[in-house]
Amino acid sequence: MALQAARRAVEHRARLAALFPWTKTPLVVGAPMRVFSGPAMAVAIARAGGLGFIGPGETAATSEVDLAEARRLLADQPLQLGHRAVGEQLDELLPVGIGFQVWNGSLPAAVAAVAAHRPCAVWLFAPRDGQPQLDEWTAQLRAASPGTQVWLQVGTLAEAVAAANAATPADALVLQGAEAGGHGRTSDGVGIISLLPEVADALAQEEESKGSTTTKTDIPLIGAGGIADGRGAVAALGLGAAGVALGTRFLASTEARISPAYQAEVVRATDGAASTGRTHLYNHLRGTFGWPAQWMPRGLLNRSWADHAAGVAFDTLKERHDAAVKQGGTAAWGPEGRTATYAGASVGLVRSVEGAGTIVEQLHQEIDEIKKLL
Repeated sequence: MALQAARRAVEHRARLAALFPWTKTPLVVGAPMRVFSGPAMAVAIARAGGLGFIGPGETAATSEVDLAEARRLLADQPLQLGHRAVGEQLDELLPVGIGFQVWNGSLPAAVAAVAAHRPCAVWLFAPRDGQPQLDEWTAQLRAASPGTQVWLQVGTLAEAVAAANAATPADALVLQGAEAGGHGRTSDGVGIISLLPEVADALAQEEESKGSTTTKTDIPLIGAGGIADGRGAVAALGLGAAGVALGTRFLASTEARISPAYQAEVVRATDGAASTGRTHLYNHLRGTFGWPAQWMPRGLLNRSWADHAAGVAFDTLKERHDAAVKQGGTAAWGPEGRTATYAGASVGLVRSVEGAGTIVEQLHQEIDEIKKLL
C-alpha cells in the first residue's frame, strides 16, 4: 500500500505540473492565511515557481480587490512560460489562488470575485454545515469560472473521505496536520505523519474497490501543518503528498501583510510544543465569536494566556488586551504581549525574514539536496 501511494503521488505531481505550468515540481504552496497572505506574496511565490494563495480579507469585498491587485502586478510584469506571458489576459486564469473561510464567508461575494478575475485555484476551509455547504460553494464557484480548481482543506480521515466522495468532489485535498498554526481541528486532529498516509491508503482502497484508477477518489493530496523547510517537505512527499503547503514560514516573508512586531516574534520563538497552544481566548479578546466547535486556533502563548491561566477575569483581560493593541509593538506581540500571534508548532524552525520567492527557491534547493542524500 505504501508503494502504491508513493506511485500515485508521483502521478499527481505530474498532473499538478500540467495544470499549473509555471510551477516547479514538487509543488510548493503558500497557504491563504487570513489578511496576512496578500497579492504581493502570492505573485512573488508564483514568480519563484510556486502556487501562492491570497487569504480571506477583513471584509467580503476584499477578495475582489486583492485579485485585481494581483492581476495588476502580473500585467506590469507577466510570468514568462517559454515565449508566452502568463496571467496578463483578462480571459486567462490568473496564476494565483484565493482562499475563502466558509463558515462566515459570503458565497455571492466569492462568486463575484472568482468570476471577475478567474484565479487558477480556490481553497475552501471551515464550513459550518459540513460537506453539503462545501458542495454548494464548489458548484457555484466552478460555474463562475470553469477551469478554476477547487481545493478543500481537511483535518481528519472522515472529512477527507467525505470530500473525495462528494457529489462535486474537490480537485485537490489539503491535509492539515495538528501541527498547523491558525485554525485547525479542536481535538480530533492528528499530526501529518499519521493523517497523510492513512488518507492516501483509504482513497487508494476505494479506487480498487470500484475497479478503476480514474474514479473521483483519485485526488492529489497536499501536505500541510508543521512544514517549514526542505526536511518537512521531503517527509510529506514520502508520506504520499503531491505537494506541500506552508503558512508559518511565509509569515516571515517580506511580502507578508503583518506587523513588524508580530513578524519579529515568529522569528524569535522556539519550542513550538511549549510556546504554542490551541485556544479561542485570543479570538474572543479580539471580538471574534461563533467559530464552529470543531476548529480552534494555534498561536504563541503570551501574557494574556498567562493571566487567563492565573484566573484573571475576561473583562480585565479584554481591557488589557485593547490597551496593548492600541499601543502596538511589543505591548501587543511578544512574550509580554497580549494579542493573537497565530503560528504553527514549527515556529522554532523559522529563523529569518526572506522574500517569499527566496523561501520557495530555498525550499526547492533543500528538497533536491536532501533527495540526493537519501
